[in-house]
Amino acid sequence: MLDYLIVGSGLAGISFAEVALKNNKSILLLDDKSQNSSRVAGGLYNPVILKRFSEVWNAKEQLVLMNEFYDKVEEKLKEKFNFKMPVLRKFFSIEEQNNWFAASDKINLAPFLSTKLISKKYNSIDSPYDYGEVLHTGYVDTALLLDNYQKYLLQNDLLREESFDFSAIEFLDSGIQYKNIQARHIIFAEGFGMHKNPFFNYLPLDGTKGELFIIKAPDLNLDIIVNTSVFILPLGNNLFKVGATYNWHDKTSEPTEEGRQELLERIREIITCDFEIVKHFAGVRPTVADRRPLIGTHEEHKSLHILNGLGTRGVMLGPAMAKALYDHIENNVPLDKEADIKRFHKRYLKGLTFGQL
Repeated sequence: MLDYLIVGSGLAGISFAEVALKNNKSILLLDDKSQNSSRVAGGLYNPVILKRFSEVWNAKEQLVLMNEFYDKVEEKLKEKFNFKMPVLRKFFSIEEQNNWFAASDKINLAPFLSTKLISKKYNSIDSPYDYGEVLHTGYVDTALLLDNYQKYLLQNDLLREESFDFSAIEFLDSGIQYKNIQARHIIFAEGFGMHKNPFFNYLPLDGTKGELFIIKAPDLNLDIIVNTSVFILPLGNNLFKVGATYNWHDKTSEPTEEGRQELLERIREIITCDFEIVKHFAGVRPTVADRRPLIGTHEEHKSLHILNGLGTRGVMLGPAMAKALYDHIENNVPLDKEADIKRFHKRYLKGLTFGQL
């Protein structure tokens, strides 16, 4: 009998797969490639929400687990995915500088916000008020990570490219039967595709569409990530990833003219040089209104579990939430109440009452 059948091979799915393999558990992943948010993600990790100058939930713990996780995966796959790089917040006024210094005095933010202004001048960026530096930042090349990890899974017969049929689940005393597979547990890591899942679609997962560019700008010479109304991330060879938009209404993963114009306007507010759009892409992030992930076990079917809602911070949240869910299943370690799907118990009961589950 298989230990874990994992539905989805994005950041959530491969994070759980790696934790399970590390603990010598048998796994199989199913994925029909209907969701692409992990692949097109910006991939940035940053322990501070710069719009509100607040610490990302459990940032210290997540950073430690994240770096351990990607170090091991890089060693395993002989490929570099995690690129540590400073994030500089461009200031537009003295008031913004003052807000930065006020935030850096807070105990929880002090480890992440440098108190030294960065006055370096970068080509084609006007910065009369300098920059603030966020510490312990960088980005994960999510497309490269997923390509390599999925290749590893395929080579080891641990991934099948097929859609999941919920009606084919049979519940056993020892777990589940799914077609010709017996497993102790199913981990649903489907991203926005969760809405088709009859066991967990009562959860309030929303989709936030994000659009990004890859641009070519030979006159833009950056060795850091600039963060203002958008981020500009250097990829090498005069290429830069730029994003992202936030659209709460459009749930498709197709780039739009509206998103294109919004990104163009924001880029032109920051850089003065010419640039060429090399690629325009989009994805729907799995987000939750309370900005916390969705992890836990189904209230009735104890062999069904969910790992979802990683939102815009999937590269940071994925490894930590995968470990938390694994420890919960295997060792009965309680989940953090802020992430546990039990916080939506009333929604589950409402679904039962109206026959939606």
